[in-house]
Amino acid sequence: MQTLEKSTLYVVATPLGNLGDFSPRAIETLKNVDVIAAEDTRHSRPLLQYFGIATPLISLHSHNEREQGEHVISRLKNGESVGLISDAGTPLISDPGAKLLEMVHANHLNVKAIPGASAIISALSIAGFPADQFVFEGFLPSKPSTRRAHLETLIKETRTQVFYEAPHRILETIEDFIAIFGETRRGALVKEISKIYETCLNRSLIELKQWLKQDHAHQKGEFVIILGGFIKEQTAEEISNEAEHILKILCKSLPIKEAARLTAEITHLPKNKLYAHALTFSKGT
Repeated sequence: MQTLEKSTLYVVATPLGNLGDFSPRAIETLKNVDVIAAEDTRHSRPLLQYFGIATPLISLHSHNEREQGEHVISRLKNGESVGLISDAGTPLISDPGAKLLEMVHANHLNVKAIPGASAIISALSIAGFPADQFVFEGFLPSKPSTRRAHLETLIKETRTQVFYEAPHRILETIEDFIAIFGETRRGALVKEISKIYETCLNRSLIELKQWLKQDHAHQKGEFVIILGGFIKEQTAEEISNEAEHILKILCKSLPIKEAARLTAEITHLPKNKLYAHALTFSKGT
């Protein structure tokens, strides 16, 4: 059995759906802390009872986090250990807990992570988009005009984007994606992660909309939307790094006009554009 540290907040991930994802370390931690702060005690109590976790529960949600946070800080200062859980997955990720963590750090108290399920990471791992850099947007605004205005700020975002969405808004949100990003932009719908009806579709946005409309059952469940990053198309007027490299090499041994002509043959870019670009080399700019 692990020995818990006194005056420590343990941030514990719980299953998204499949109970097999509840790690032995997480279960043992929650059995041995002095108290568990849960987003919704009514939701969490059956889960904890299933695993034989009889630790006392207190409620800590978005409406009482500041007040209840003071209570947690007091208990931590008195040497107790506290577990923090959300309804599902990793706490703080579009869930309460940020204010509490601010208070913990402001009071120079200890905090430890007990990692586990995360809808963001799980969805990224199967969606088929680059995950070395991504932007997590959480839940978009529910008001359509505000939602579309926010999406417009993301049009030129080159990193993969991750969103959460509720079932009653999923079709409307995908329609807004099409209006802002275009029908051919690729995205992925990942729903019901770790549950019986887990689904992952990587398609164009218009195909995702069509799939959602095929069957109303397709719109049920908790969704993660993955949007591929913006890819800037090189126009004929732009000089790529590769073309510039070729042009510079040729300019070292050939007249500018001839270097531009040969580079145009190699790269299929306009000769006059390459010639004008090469003139900048001779001017030292």
